[in-house]
Parts: sequence; C-alpha cells; structure tokens
Amino acid sequence: MTRESDAISIGDYVLTGGELPALVVTDAVTRLLPNVLGAEGAAARESFADGLLEPPQYTRPEAYRGAHVPGVLLSGDHARIARWRRVQAIWLTWRERPDLLATAPLTPDERKLVERFERGETPEQLEDPAN
Repeated sequence: MTRESDAISIGDYVLTGGELPALVVTDAVTRLLPNVLGAEGAAARESFADGLLEPPQYTRPEAYRGAHVPGVLLSGDHARIARWRRVQAIWLTWRERPDLLATAPLTPDERKLVERFERGETPEQLEDPAN
C-alpha cells in the first residue's frame, strides 16, 4: 500500500505542534474566497501580490514622536504617491527580501533603480523619490 501526500511549507522554522501551521494554511486559503476580506480585489493589492513587499503605511497624526509622514503622501498628487509607494516597495524588498526581486515584474527603469540601491543609494537620496 502506497500513501502519498502533498507537503506544504510555511517557512524554515520548527514549531511545537501542527496547530499553528494548520491555522496559517487555513487563513491563507480562506482569504482567497470572495468577500472574506471585505473589498473586492483586496487580496490582489496586498503584500506579495505583485512580488514585492508592501511600502510603509502611515496614518494620523502627521508627526508622532519625531517621525513625520513623507510630504509626497500629503500632496494629494495620486500619481506621485503611487510612484513613491512603488519605489518604497522596491527599496524594502531589496533590503529585506532581495530574493523576491529575481521574479518580480519590474520595468527596465525599476531594474535600474535596484542597481542604484546596490551602489548604495537610498530612496531619500534620489532627486525626487516619487519619480
């Protein structure tokens, strides 16, 4: 008699039992069902949906304990905000999970941006990080 099963990995670490991995898989599958996340298309806008980590998230107040919301996010210019978020996502992915960049759908200009990061530049050092 032969028994076959599929193996699912949730990461490279050891846990004390199977309960937590089962919950992780349940959550991952459930969130793909319609209306589970509340808004249509919400899963497609989340981290990893486009192969990159999510950019930083900000809320009110505009300044808190010396940290300030970047001016571009307060500008109301949705195109600049989208570009800023994309640059930040590429930067964070390069810093935290560079392995993801190998398969991320980056434009040629975005690949050049990664090269600039590899040379030591940061988003803050770019002339206009939203460009």
